[in-house]
Amino acid sequence: MDYASYRPDGSEESSETRFFISSLDPGKITPAELLQTIRDHWQVENCLHWQKDRYWEEDKHYLKWSGKLFTGLTNLAVSLLQLMRGSGKSIKATAEDVHFAPQEVLQRLGFLKE
Repeated sequence: MDYASYRPDGSEESSETRFFISSLDPGKITPAELLQTIRDHWQVENCLHWQKDRYWEEDKHYLKWSGKLFTGLTNLAVSLLQLMRGSGKSIKATAEDVHFAPQEVLQRLGFLKE
């Protein structure tokens, strides 16, 4: 359910309702803890899985025995790119920098002497 209302200054205020199914025992978790659990899940989905699918098309690959290896390599790539990216720079822009200047990256990682 979505609805919109207007503030006194005329700006629009909107609200959305989301429904979730969980196997968590409602007697053992508070609403605040449940909300945090849901937000933590979607942070991983939006920050890691989206990037891996967007830049490496991970969801399009059908890999049998090598699937875990591919996943491990993309996790490593994303982690390294996050460590190397500058402030305000996207993972994609950092990956392009790496593509065009691999020696610089190898030096930063300690594989080549400066």
